[in-house]
Amino acid sequence: MVVSLRTILTRFTAVTALVPAAALGLQAPSQAATATSPSTTAGIWRPPVDSRWQYQLQGSKTYASTGGVNVDICGVPQSGGACVRPSVFDIDLYAAAEVAGNNTTLNTAAVKAIHAKGAKAICYVDAGSIEDFRPDYQEFVDWHNAHGKSLLGKPFSDEFPNERWANINNDKGQRDFLLKMMAARVDKCAQAGFDGVEFDVVNAHEEGKSVTGWTVSPATQLTFNKALAAIAHGKGLSVALKNDLSQAEELVSSFDYAVNEECFQFDECSELSVFVKAGKPVFHVEYATAPSSFCAKSKTLKFNSLKKPEDYSLFDKPYAPCR
Repeated sequence: MVVSLRTILTRFTAVTALVPAAALGLQAPSQAATATSPSTTAGIWRPPVDSRWQYQLQGSKTYASTGGVNVDICGVPQSGGACVRPSVFDIDLYAAAEVAGNNTTLNTAAVKAIHAKGAKAICYVDAGSIEDFRPDYQEFVDWHNAHGKSLLGKPFSDEFPNERWANINNDKGQRDFLLKMMAARVDKCAQAGFDGVEFDVVNAHEEGKSVTGWTVSPATQLTFNKALAAIAHGKGLSVALKNDLSQAEELVSSFDYAVNEECFQFDECSELSVFVKAGKPVFHVEYATAPSSFCAKSKTLKFNSLKKPEDYSLFDKPYAPCR
């Protein structure tokens, strides 16, 4: 989803026992097992806990040369003083359609410009819902229709009706298909030069059938999420856990950092402390809550927090970091 509004409610083990190696884009079970082991991921970029970030999933023609991404963003933090720049940019896999004139241009130009600034780039990929504006959308529809309409669930929300909850169960091979598609997307992230991946919508188990259209158990969610982490690591990229706070403790060893929306608004930020304790950053954003209400707490928790607009838009500005 281009603007990610997420739920906001509720150790690494070998993934080969959970999903086929082929679904992970790997050649053999042993590779899946080692894809996230310390010995084989030593070269993967992992940001320091105090990294400052920018979240820009929507583009502007003002920055046409970089796919709509403002790589020169600098903002005065809540604490005051001189403007500060992010060392991590979380941007979409694709350049903004209004800039590129299509929905298939990889954000390569933005990534190169970000790297030229000495910063790193995280590749936004929606893994748990299917957006109808993506270039591979018809493949999901075709699979859904060919397998008893067992893949595409209810619209994500009133705010985002152009995407539908994916069924991550595997009774008809849904999860295998989804992981194959995600591996193809991550290949494109690597092709564009990204350093990491953010997989969005990975908490269907917290929402329930009435919201998603599917019954997803916590164990099924863990299987899917760990498989996603293995895909990213297997392609040489670091990976973010997006929300799914109820499973943070179980997933912290599989993921390299966390991306969270609105944990202060819903009084659940303590669940993410396991990442900081593990030496892994938490990239956090609030929309409706004023910085004066959460920045001091964020500093105590050692989060990297931003304030973005209440309408959930994610353009370059406002860029209001806490520190």
